[in-house]
Amino acid sequence: MHIHPLITDSASLANLCTRLAQSDFVCVDTEFMRENTFWPELCLIQIADENEAAAIDPKAPGLDLAPLLELMVANEDVLKVFHAGGQDLEIVYNLTGKTPHPLFDTQIAAMALGQGEQIGYSNLVDAWLGLQIDKGARFTDWSRRPLDARQIDYAIGDVTHLAKIFPKMLERLRRTGRGAWLDQEMERIGDPANYANDPDEAWRRIRVPSRKADVLGRLKSLARWRELEARGKDLPRGRIVKDETLADLASHPPRRQADLAKVRGLSQTWAANDIGGRLMAAIESAVPMPADEMPAREDRKSGLGKDGALVADLLKLLLKIRAKEIDVASRLLARSDDLEALAAGQRDGLSMLQGWRFEQFGRDALALVEGRLAFAVKNGKLKMTRAEDEA
Repeated sequence: MHIHPLITDSASLANLCTRLAQSDFVCVDTEFMRENTFWPELCLIQIADENEAAAIDPKAPGLDLAPLLELMVANEDVLKVFHAGGQDLEIVYNLTGKTPHPLFDTQIAAMALGQGEQIGYSNLVDAWLGLQIDKGARFTDWSRRPLDARQIDYAIGDVTHLAKIFPKMLERLRRTGRGAWLDQEMERIGDPANYANDPDEAWRRIRVPSRKADVLGRLKSLARWRELEARGKDLPRGRIVKDETLADLASHPPRRQADLAKVRGLSQTWAANDIGGRLMAAIESAVPMPADEMPAREDRKSGLGKDGALVADLLKLLLKIRAKEIDVASRLLARSDDLEALAAGQRDGLSMLQGWRFEQFGRDALALVEGRLAFAVKNGKLKMTRAEDEA
């Protein structure tokens, strides 16, 4: 494989993208920093197909990323391969408002091949190529220039190894007939809505013990205010106000701006400055949360009662058994929320009752809930028995 020198000019990048546009797939990775900013600071992009690989410096003066972004989001003929690519997809979304498509994530594919729930990249490389990755440059400051050869070599390895692993992984998926299992998961992680960061939805990330409509209404207003402040200042949300402080303000709102000086987690200067004024405006403009926005009760998800909880536990046991039998990560078959919904009587909209998941797990899960499947211990081993078998 040909490794290009670090790309820092638009002409070289455009030429590279023209060639890669003829490939069946490209492997992509990014290096970024986000400890001190709201938006992830893109510091390096690595890309490779089976023949060539390059690292691209997005911080190079005058570099036009348009050909690369077009390859990512507009070229439907080239498969984009990532490993645990959620944050890489977020970066592409922030730059374009779109996500790469078509998409393949090797971490999810590894789940279908029985390699664990969330296999890390170094373990993936070890398992498929028998190579040990030097992690020395992993926590480097990627924003500093110039980048040294060790940093670039480390970063390039993330895509050159992946370019060798992906064809092997694809062949095994074809051999086992499990390639189709991944389509729904790939569409799920590629959904642009996952990366939209709507300020009106920011409150959902914050835990607050109360379910009172007025408290949740204030939390929604405060979370929206913090989101806009953090974006405007390009600072992490916690640098503006920490989650626990927002929850406390929503539950125990100050009556006057001067009272902000008494709030733990806030600077006393907020009692008189502009940002404190904007915080108070968010509290004062809050309205009780409408009933259709209220979150489900944690202890009564999908109407799950005590008996339903026991059934859900049996479903989780069944899931473990079946995942072990077919050598697949259990999370790919079903999620806990869906198991609880099934136990509570829900049938519509559950992915485990559709397609390959129904064949591999859902049929037995439904039989267990409806009393047509039971557990038994025979010769010291846990077995599943069907009602018709017993008859």
